[in-house]
Amino acid sequence: MSDFDLVLSGTVVLPDRIVENGYLAVREGKIDHVGEGTAPSARGRHALGNALILPGAIDAQTHSLSQKNQEDFIWSTRSAAAGGVTTIVDMPYDEGNLVCSAEAVRIKVAHAEPQARVDFALYGTINPQEGAARIAEQAEAGVAAFKFSTFGTDPIRFPRIPPALLEECFAAVARTGLTAGVHNEDDEMVRAAMAKVEAAGITDYRAHALSRPPLTELLASLQIYETGAQTGCPAHVVHCSLGRGYEIARTYRDQGYAATIECCIHYLTLDEENDVARLGGKAKINPPIRPRAEVEKLWEHVRAGNVTMVSTDHVSWSENRKNSPSMLANASGVPGLEVMVPLFVMGALQRDIPLTWAARLMAENPARHFRLDHSKGALTAGKDADITVLFSRPVRYDAAASGHNVVDWSPYNGIELPWTVGLTYLRGQQVFDGTNVAEPGTGRFIRPELRP
Repeated sequence: MSDFDLVLSGTVVLPDRIVENGYLAVREGKIDHVGEGTAPSARGRHALGNALILPGAIDAQTHSLSQKNQEDFIWSTRSAAAGGVTTIVDMPYDEGNLVCSAEAVRIKVAHAEPQARVDFALYGTINPQEGAARIAEQAEAGVAAFKFSTFGTDPIRFPRIPPALLEECFAAVARTGLTAGVHNEDDEMVRAAMAKVEAAGITDYRAHALSRPPLTELLASLQIYETGAQTGCPAHVVHCSLGRGYEIARTYRDQGYAATIECCIHYLTLDEENDVARLGGKAKINPPIRPRAEVEKLWEHVRAGNVTMVSTDHVSWSENRKNSPSMLANASGVPGLEVMVPLFVMGALQRDIPLTWAARLMAENPARHFRLDHSKGALTAGKDADITVLFSRPVRYDAAASGHNVVDWSPYNGIELPWTVGLTYLRGQQVFDGTNVAEPGTGRFIRPELRP
């Protein structure tokens, strides 16, 4: 009898190469090795044909608790398991519990762990009235990064952090060894643009992009990276819809600064002239969805290696928060956990972009970014056996039909996905079998490994 618990054979997708006739061996919840050719025996041995075997995805940006009595971890982690996402990194802007202290971190962990079907890490933030005083205690409590915003959506739940305070926060984050991620929209410019849109009486789908023109993003991104350069803090733009933004980030990296940048799957999939025009409020996202020409620029930045990671910025607003005929009255954000991996694989294959980028941008890089790479993000010996398996089974996506989402709507409904997730493993345990997901409580809170 083999001492391997699990062996999967198929096409193994690694960050640096693809093993066509490969296999993956797992022992005691950890990756043992990746091999090629005849697979060894195991207590659970599965020949998966031409299936794609990838490291479990790490979604760098989710919002499980933005709306009270709505999604919660019981649903967000269910969507994640069904989408091949084995770790989510949840944002701190929870309605009723802004995660801005060690106590708030403990409250959130205690709330989430009994519900979680996959692993989760947490962002922390600040209450502007307290300044940076509680950053160190949140790092000790186990947050994996800090989140701030140059735009204020809500004065309490999602506040703007003005430049001087942002500098103070970056300096405090630098001392923890973690990264400062920032929502990149210039508050003053956005509000001026919104006033123009409202004065012009524009209320249809065009209103959102007009209220957030490209310069609102780019000026904020420059502020974020320059603040990082001045304080020695790793600076991260948590979402960018513009090719120019990736050029700016690359410039700072070329100068030797820790300047990373994230691309959400909606910016690689949806466009303004087709999807936003059709979906209205259900495609309202901050920053906004851009024209198709900009979408293709982003894919070229993926190809060029200028994108640090791909995420969802997942949030499942109730439908009544997304169906106002007045575009600016709708809540911002969309669900995406169940389809991020299949959408990225589809988009990459359509453009002859190597699938190695899937392993890099949705597993290896996020694990390193959040200091989780001691156990997550790679199919290498000693790491957690977090595995995603996609099959060549075309499916027309329907969020309601899948049964794994708290809402029935999705901006991706109707998209034909050529590859779909059929198996997900967390630490070698199957958490999705193509139909069913693991029970709540299977997932764990994951702390970063802090380094000097």
